[in-house]
This record gives sequence, C-alpha cells and structure tokens, in this order.
Amino acid sequence: MKRPLRALAAAGLLAAGTLVGVALGGGTASADTQICEQYGSTVIGGKYVVQNNRWGTSAQQCINATGTGFSITSQQGSAPTNGAPVSYPSIFVGCHYTNCSPGTNLPVQVSQISSAPSSISYNYVSGATYNASYDIWLDPSPKRDGVNQMEIMIWLNRQGSIQPIGSPVGSATVAGRTWEVWRGNNGGNNVISYLAPSAIPSMSFNALDFINDTRNRGAITNSWYLTSIQAGFEPWQGGAGLAVNSFSQSVNTGGGTPTTPPPTTPPPTTPPPGGGCAVKYTPNSWNNGFTADVQVTNTGSSTINGWTLAYTLPAGQQITGSWNATVTQSGSAVTARNIGHNGTLAPGGTASFGYQGTLSGAYSSPSSFTLNGATCTRL
Repeated sequence: MKRPLRALAAAGLLAAGTLVGVALGGGTASADTQICEQYGSTVIGGKYVVQNNRWGTSAQQCINATGTGFSITSQQGSAPTNGAPVSYPSIFVGCHYTNCSPGTNLPVQVSQISSAPSSISYNYVSGATYNASYDIWLDPSPKRDGVNQMEIMIWLNRQGSIQPIGSPVGSATVAGRTWEVWRGNNGGNNVISYLAPSAIPSMSFNALDFINDTRNRGAITNSWYLTSIQAGFEPWQGGAGLAVNSFSQSVNTGGGTPTTPPPTTPPPTTPPPGGGCAVKYTPNSWNNGFTADVQVTNTGSSTINGWTLAYTLPAGQQITGSWNATVTQSGSAVTARNIGHNGTLAPGGTASFGYQGTLSGAYSSPSSFTLNGATCTRL
C-alpha cells in the first residue's frame, strides 16, 4: 500500500510501509542468523522477533540476528530525505501484522499496565542518513494485524536532514530527559515523536512514562490497547554497521489506573463570555495535506470556564482528525470545543489543540477567530 508523502516526512510513515508485507521466515535463531528476505524474521531469546522489514526500496537489505539484537550487514537502497525511509529493521515484542512474539501478553489495555521496563543499546555509524527509533504502538481495539491508530516514536538519534512527522508542539521531560515533542499524521495513523537533542547510545527507562505523556496530551485514553513495542532504525541512505546490541522489554500488568477514561467532551452548556482572547495558528502543509497547531490565550480579566473557538477554513481544506479539542467542520465553518482537562482558562492562561487534514489547491490559513463569540487577536 502506498501513502502520500510530505516534505521532510521522516518517521511516522514507516507504518504505511509495513502495511505492504507480512513477515516471512518465522524461525528461531539459536546462532547468528542472516536475513535478506524483504519481510524475513526470526525469533531470538525465545521472546523477541527480529525483522528485516524492507518496504521502501527494491534494493537488497540484509541483517544479522544475534542472541541479543541484530545488525545491518548490507543496505543497498536509498531514498530522498523529503520522503519515507527505505525500511525499518527492528526487534519487537507484541504483535506486528499477525506476527506475534512468543508468549507475549500484548495487546493489553493501558489501564492494566503497572510498568513497562525497557532497555536498549545501539551501535551508530557515520556517513549515513537514519534515525534510531523506539516505537510504541496503540489502538482503541486489541489489534493483532494491520495499522494501529497511534504511534509513539522515541528518537534516540538522528543523522542527516530528516525530521519527525508533523511539526514541533513543545518540549517534555519524560524518563528523566528533556525531549522536543512533534505531532502529526502520516495518512495512516497519528504520530507523537519525542526527539532527543543529541544521540543517546543506550537507555534504560519505563515505556509507560511515554504512554502516560501521550495520554495526558489527549491522544489516547486508558481504555486503549498497547499492541507492540519495537526498536530499530529507519535508514534513508546507507546504514551498514548500525546495530541494536541489546534489547529488553517487559510489560507488567496489575495495579493500573481505572479503565474509565476522562470525559472527552464538555458538558452541554453554553460557555460563559470570557472577555479578550488571542489565537496563535501554526500550520504545516505539503502537497495534499496539512496540520495545524492552535494556541488560545485568555487575555481578559476573568476566568473562562468552557470555551468554543469558531473560524472559517479556506476552500479546499477538510479536517480528518484532531487532538486536545473536539473539532467539527460543517462546510468551511469550524468549531473547536475544549475537552475535559483544558476547559478552564485563567486570565493569561492558554490551551492548545491541533488537527490534520487534506488539502486541495494552495494552502492558506484562517484569517479570524472568535472565542465564545468574542473576536480574538491574531498572534
């Protein structure tokens, strides 16, 4: 299956690529095993699956599965950096397109996870364009095949002129480190990426910390399911010598948070007038799509309890998904309403939300906004 590409699309698009094949090979590696088949895979340690997963090029790629990880021994394909990578050789636990690791307890509902201890050690090379990514996949259903709706990408290294899908939405401190957070959609699923400011060769952490941060951003709820956790590389050019030296991932259950998710829509009452307001609208567009991050600020002197932002989208734009707000579109008219956790805006307070959409023709941004009926200043 092919997905539309966007300028500097980078990671995130790997999900679309993996749609085109089902893992082959399926054996168990008792010694180092070379895999050159396009979707070849093997089991190591009786617990993890190592997969070649070449989908963006017809050129051969070979990996060597070891007792604790894998290395890329030959990577002959290349791809322009303004599109998708050529592959995602990786090691995983859980289920990936019907290929499930032995004895896995995934999928499991987020509410049931008490911890997810993780450990990774990489070997990096110079003179290649790639990222080192730790992928966490989630879906509203206990899915064992096909693409999931939410992808969390932890970028531990980036080499070359590539960047995560979407656009930056701020920073976060997760697992004791500060990350630049990106958010977007690749045409097949939503993506939140955590980009390290410099290369991290090894890391031990709790993957649940990233799941919780994603939940707190309104992208998932506790009722969603964790389906797989994967670690590997997305090469665009070169990559021989890249290796996952070791990988350890468990998902412990019991003692999780309640399964009842927080309310996703505000009470059906008319929000009170809120005084002055300001809106910052940050778009990111490509040939047939766009994302927008919207920040609403209460510039009045009284607290806003419940807000509704209204505006008109230019012709040719159609919203397909949103986060941190309930966004509806009727014709060109758009209404964005707060969700449970961001409905109160004290004087000077802000709330942010975003969405992705399809685009026909030249891109332009909305020109005016009203908050609870009051015209806002455009920042």
